[in-house]
Order: sequence, then structure tokens, then C-alpha cells
Amino acid sequence: MADPKGFMTTPRQDWPRRPVEERVGDWDEVYVPGALLPIISKQADRCMDCGVPFCHEACPLGNLIPEWNDLVSREDWQAAADRLHATNNFPEFTGRLCPAPCEAGCVLAINQPAVTIKNVECAIGDRAWEEGFAPPRPPDRLSGRTVAVIGSGPTGLAAAQQLTRAGHTVAVYEKDDRIGGLMRYGIPAFKMEKHHLERRIEQMRAEGTKFRTSTAVGRDIGAAELRSRYDAVVIATGATAWRELSVPGRELRGIEQAMEYLPLANRVCEGDLESSPMSAAGKHVVIVGGGDTGADCLGTAVREGAASVTQLDIYAQPGAERDEDAEPWPTYPKIYRLSAAHEEARDLETAPAADADARLFAASTLHFTGDADGHVRSLHLVEVDAERRHRPDTGRTLPADLVLLALGFSGPDRTDGLIEQLELEMEPRGTITRDAGFATNVPGVFAAGDAARGQSLIVWAIAEGRAVAAAVDHHLTGSSRLPAPISPYDRPMTV
Repeated sequence: MADPKGFMTTPRQDWPRRPVEERVGDWDEVYVPGALLPIISKQADRCMDCGVPFCHEACPLGNLIPEWNDLVSREDWQAAADRLHATNNFPEFTGRLCPAPCEAGCVLAINQPAVTIKNVECAIGDRAWEEGFAPPRPPDRLSGRTVAVIGSGPTGLAAAQQLTRAGHTVAVYEKDDRIGGLMRYGIPAFKMEKHHLERRIEQMRAEGTKFRTSTAVGRDIGAAELRSRYDAVVIATGATAWRELSVPGRELRGIEQAMEYLPLANRVCEGDLESSPMSAAGKHVVIVGGGDTGADCLGTAVREGAASVTQLDIYAQPGAERDEDAEPWPTYPKIYRLSAAHEEARDLETAPAADADARLFAASTLHFTGDADGHVRSLHLVEVDAERRHRPDTGRTLPADLVLLALGFSGPDRTDGLIEQLELEMEPRGTITRDAGFATNVPGVFAAGDAARGQSLIVWAIAEGRAVAAAVDHHLTGSSRLPAPISPYDRPMTV
């Protein structure tokens, strides 16, 4: 513990964001470049090195947070990078994309603002690349065993890197034309620029991992054929089967799924398209769904030049403070949070009728109406109570030229035929069934990440990838020294 009084003398200071007017004019990350390092050592000083650090329990990766906080406070960046990479393959991803349940579990958060754990993690990850602390780590020798990983999101990449480093020959199969899964085409560049992803992929290539893009297993190559080629298969396809909104008017043109809209905007940033065929430019946009995907749509629509953007959240507006009775520390509380996209919408007044920033809370969609050409023009909604019952005389109509459905995901996409061809057993909720060792009912086939867990956070996805790698390594060799931070049945802390 570098400064025993740091938590008393130093206030919390987050990585500052660029001015709204500046950042909505580009697709660069929202934070001020270079502004984190000057403040981060003092922020790490705020860590109390607790006897029982609940941040460990809140983080499924088991990150040794007090240890690397102490090392950062002493500016020992190489040791901090080594300690962080011991538990997390991709800290620069989680440092940007994870909602930081570790901070909700910070002991300091009982009565003060938590330590900026996420910012410290991001600073370590970035400094590791700048200083050459993240070199490729190819295995000393090969095991002679082969593994196919289906899916290149955070789970698939973590599993592949761990298994490659253990000496197995690993090939990652990705149905899209680039590696990265939703980190590539689902996460906007203003949240994570893609060069962070590219350098990890190059690191993995240098270690020996093979990548097969534009290959949908089940369609471009038979699942049984793939299974016969490899000693083990890891299914890490994610939960990309989106939920629908079954209300009158859903068939109108201009009502799109968020995960049809976001990839097109990302392809514009990649240089594949000059403009998105679903661009929000000049349109009145309504986003149905109050989660992170909806916020990503919000920030994207603002940058595309929408005439207005409103986001509907079926839940009531949460308070600014934790409800100690319903969500006591150290659980992750549902409180009012202002993401970068919501801050932009608030300052630019993209939704004058909204309750706060761009959001209408406790709002449920009743139906859509369109014009004579069959294109959506308005969305009709009503306020609801905590049980989602309609409140009388609360109906409203919003102009809507583009409606984006961001209602979450129910399980893996089944259109490629992978699940049926392997005859995998499925859970009633639509996810792949697996046992305590991540194994499916098909010998040698394992399932990990959102495809089996259900929709979750990036930090859980990476933890699943590391854990399934240990299970596969044990299956192939009879033992494993790879870390397994979670079991398939572990869940976030709740009351």
C-alpha cells in the first residue's frame, strides 16, 4: 500500500472525455488522448489494499486489483502489466468496454466514490503496448493436439490464446470477413478503436494461432467435418439471436435490429462502405431498449447526423444512489449512469421530450404507424408501472423515420446449422447445454461464453474463454496448468 492515506486525501478523478462538440464530429475514442497517465498513479494510491478485497469477488477474472494498483502507484509498469496479464488476456478491451462490477465491489465504495479500477486497468494495458511489455508468447513445444475455436469474440480469442500458449495447434473460425466478433462490428469505434483489436490479433498470430475468416461452420464447412478434423472443438459463437418486438406495425420498413444497424456503421469506419444504407442522417430515430446496445446506437445516430434521437427504456428512471435494501454493497447496483453517448445527447438536446438526456423511462411501445409507401413514420407508446402495466392517459406519439430494436439476445444464432448438425442439446432458454467441465453432449465439443451462459459482460466472456481452455487442455492431456477462474455455474453477486 503505497499511500495509507491516499483514499482520504485524493478525490476520485476519472479519465476526462473530449468536448461533446468535438467528439461527435469523428469516430475516435471519446477520451482525451494522453490525459489518463498524469492522474492514474495518484488514483491508484486511493486503493486501500483491503484485508478482504471484494473487488476480487466482483471480478470473474479474479484480477489481483490491489496488487497492480500498488505497482502503478509506484510506477512499476512492467510488474503491473505482468500481474494484470496473469489473469486477463485483454486488459485494454475490458478497460474500455467493461462496466466495472469491480468498482461496485470496492470497499471504498461503501461510503465514498470507488477507486478508478477500470481506468487503472486501461492505463496498464496501454502502457504495456507502448513499452513492449506484451510480446508474443509462443509455446516452447507443440503438443501434437489440434483445437478448433468457432467464434472470434472475447471468449473465442481468450480460449484460443490460452490453448495456443499451452502448446496446442489452434484455428479460430469466424463467419465475418474480419476477426473480433461483436468487438469488431457491434462495438462502435468511439468506444474502442479497432487498432487495439488488431495488435492483439497480430500478437496471437505470432504465437501460432491460425485464423479462418469468412467461414460459417455449418454452412461453409460442415460441423461434423470440422469435428473430424480436430481433437477438440470450442463453440464460442456468442448469443446473437436477437429478441423481437411483436407489436402492430412491426412489418413496416425502417424498423431495424440494432445488430443490423451497428455493423454497417462500423463498416463505414473500416472503409468498406462510403455510407451506411441504414444511416440515421436527417432522420427522427427512436431506439427501443435501454441497455448498452441502445446507447451504442444512440452515439452512432448522433454522429451520423440524425434530426432527433430518443431512447426508450421500459424500466423506471433509477436513482443516483444505491438502494441499500434492494441492492446492498457489494452487488452491482442499478443507478442512473451517464454514458458518453447519453452525455452527448443531453448536451446536444437530441430528444427534447425525453425525461433525461435522450431517454424516456418506463416507456412501452404500443404500435407503429407508417406512410402510404409502407415506411414507418411514428411510434406510439405508453407509460408503465413497475409490473409493466399501462398507466391510463399516458399515451404519446413520437416521430420515427428509423426505429432500432435493442432488446437483447436470447442465445446463439441457429441459422448456420451448427447446432443441428452436431445435435447439441439446448437449454429451454435457448443456450447450449454443458456440464461442469464446459463439455456438451457431443464428445470433444465444448461450449463457452454467451452461447452457453447467455448474454453477459465482456469480463465474463474472457473468464469463460480462459476457463474452457483449461477444460479442453485437461481433456486433451489428462491435466492442465491453465487457470480456470470460473465454473459454468458461477454467476454475478446478487442479493
